[in-house]
Amino acid sequence: MVREENAPLVVVMGVSGSGKTTVGQSLAQLLHVPFAEADDLHSPENVAKMRAGKALDDEDRRPWLDAIAAWLLKHDSGGGVITCSALRRSYRERLASASSRVFFVHLHGPAELIAERMAARRGHFMPVELLQSQLDALEPLTAEERGAVVPITGTAEEITHLALTAVRDH
Repeated sequence: MVREENAPLVVVMGVSGSGKTTVGQSLAQLLHVPFAEADDLHSPENVAKMRAGKALDDEDRRPWLDAIAAWLLKHDSGGGVITCSALRRSYRERLASASSRVFFVHLHGPAELIAERMAARRGHFMPVELLQSQLDALEPLTAEERGAVVPITGTAEEITHLALTAVRDH
């Protein structure tokens, strides 16, 4: 794997169904850096809770965010891409504390489109019924945060290109 010089450390964020995994994998491939899916870092208890249609609370998320921050710290020097909902600013602050190089790509789009995508996917533990709780919890990126908002209304390739441009322009 030939990495870009000064390879970025990217968190692809957004609500479930926004395309984080698809865009994150493509972005990592284009940047020649490792990729990780933060959903894989959830505890079995968290997965069971979400599968049962119950939203996680901050206490449930704390160890998960710590695991993601540890992944970011481990990849600080060489770059990487990880997906994470990162819905609240306090969560993003926890992740950004792992490295000053963290850059957030917020995949954002209409709730109806996201619900359609969630309904169409198979084998994921997050039910469509929890989408509204995520939309309610979402705190948009602020001007003080290192990141960019990327619309999800195009094709996967178009969205990835917009994300790549945002990362490289920063």
